[in-house]
Amino acid sequence: MSDRTPRPVERQLPTEEAEDLLALVRDIAQREIRPTAAEEEDAGRFPRELFTLLSASGLLGLPYGSEYGGGEQPYEVYLQVLEELAAARLTVGLGVSVHTLACHALAGYGTKEQAADHLPAMLGGGLLGAYCLSEPASGSDAASLRTKAERDGDDWLITGTKAWITHGGVADFLTVLARTGAEGARGITAFLVPGDAPGLTAAPPERKMGMKGSPTAQLHFDGVRVPDSRRIGEEGQGFAVALSALDSGRLGIAACAVGVAGAALDEAVSYARERRQFGRPVADFQGLRFLLADMATQIEAGRALYLAAARLRDAGRPFSEQAAMAKLFCTDMAMRVTVDAVQVLGGYGYTMDFPVERYMREAKVLQIVEGTNQIQRLVIARHLAGPESR
Repeated sequence: MSDRTPRPVERQLPTEEAEDLLALVRDIAQREIRPTAAEEEDAGRFPRELFTLLSASGLLGLPYGSEYGGGEQPYEVYLQVLEELAAARLTVGLGVSVHTLACHALAGYGTKEQAADHLPAMLGGGLLGAYCLSEPASGSDAASLRTKAERDGDDWLITGTKAWITHGGVADFLTVLARTGAEGARGITAFLVPGDAPGLTAAPPERKMGMKGSPTAQLHFDGVRVPDSRRIGEEGQGFAVALSALDSGRLGIAACAVGVAGAALDEAVSYARERRQFGRPVADFQGLRFLLADMATQIEAGRALYLAAARLRDAGRPFSEQAAMAKLFCTDMAMRVTVDAVQVLGGYGYTMDFPVERYMREAKVLQIVEGTNQIQRLVIARHLAGPESR
């Protein structure tokens, strides 16, 4: 396992407060996250204590309002925090992104009373969230979800199965999308469900090729009773709530992808400087130098793309198309860069003695989660050419 200190990223941050925040994140990453990342991922251990630390440090509510305990940070700052965390360990960076996604519905569509009742604990009270949209037969076609929520007096009874849920089985609260009306997107409503609600059970975690420390599991809802006070937004508004959250969440995935790619580049550069063949460092050979240069250029392009989309969001302007572009480019880029990093290390890159093989396995899932990259291409094409003909 490599214990190299990563090269610092040259960042243009909007405030001195943001610079201090990034310095804090780098310190936490270097001291608390990076040293045990490989061992804990290999063991499949979820680092719940790290999320407790991040919550206490104010890092689980960065893009939300300070009146409810959030950090009041622009998205361009929040995403760079995610990048630093993901570079240290993707389970942590992606976990913070998913938690932020799980808070989005209540923060954006909840009533003032709901926000006052729940957001302080969600943003800074040590709680951890999960986002429940996908189902075993409803992934890319999210509007076809089958989980039902039926009225029972002043309550709702939720029945069905959610799939591919990050933090499934360990989350303290869930944002759940369920069908309350007719088929299609207009019959879906959002709910805030406690993680220990009676009737809610988790299947054993999925056995994954990467991110083994992050539990991904099906969640089964067997008549889970939820009061109407935990319905988020209007009945039938849930799909719009979900899409709004995913636009922002895709930027989180893009930032995590840049973090993983950056970590892989750091490892490749350090190895190339130290490894000697034919009497000199392999970094002297032009073929390898060009490979490293291409990796670095792709990472910088990815960072610029996700930051440009974040600044549109921060300015209150439409950013859905740019979010899809950022997610598409950054995650495809991370896959290429991590594969190239393995190649730079040669045989050693294929072993678990160095982290690049883990980065490569982790990069793959980023092309899939929160909308596959084929879906991102559909989103971008619709912005360019309009909806498909029926």
